[in-house]
Amino acid sequence: MKFTIVFAGLVGIFLTPALANYNINVNNNNSGGSGQQSVSVDNEHNVANVDNNNGWDSWNSVWDYESGFAVTRLFNKKSCIVHKMNKAVMPSLQALDTLVKEKKLQGKGLGEPPSKSLIYTVNPDKVDNLDQFGKSIVAMCKGIPTYMAEEIQEASLILYTGKCFSIDVLWILNISFCRATVEN
Repeated sequence: MKFTIVFAGLVGIFLTPALANYNINVNNNNSGGSGQQSVSVDNEHNVANVDNNNGWDSWNSVWDYESGFAVTRLFNKKSCIVHKMNKAVMPSLQALDTLVKEKKLQGKGLGEPPSKSLIYTVNPDKVDNLDQFGKSIVAMCKGIPTYMAEEIQEASLILYTGKCFSIDVLWILNISFCRATVEN
């Protein structure tokens, strides 16, 4: 009986960190301005939430690993942009935690440009049904104009002339959202 109690206690100790939510707060310079970013990870629902607090240039991003979609709410544009997650470029939940802890311990990251980037073209048509993207995206963008974005491959970028809005997710990833304007 004592063995069962000790075993259950040890399982609880080792399982708790794997299921726990955690927050990472980092002061970071973002796109020419200063602000604070925080990352919250919900392992139970496989969702990461990145908040960039920088006055009118603030934004919030939710990466829903369960649905495979991410959304960024741009407060100055009063809109949301949803896109498929490129899992080859965007870090996993576990990698996100590891990357941030390594950078904080090494004193790196502040002011460094992100090592990876993604570029998306934003479709001008509003999304009618948010339910297809998952509960966390619905919760964030319900009642807010929401647009779908598709990743631009480098070969297509040569023909592209749209204006872009860029966000840096800590020093890990730069994401650019560009208007759908293509030169033929």
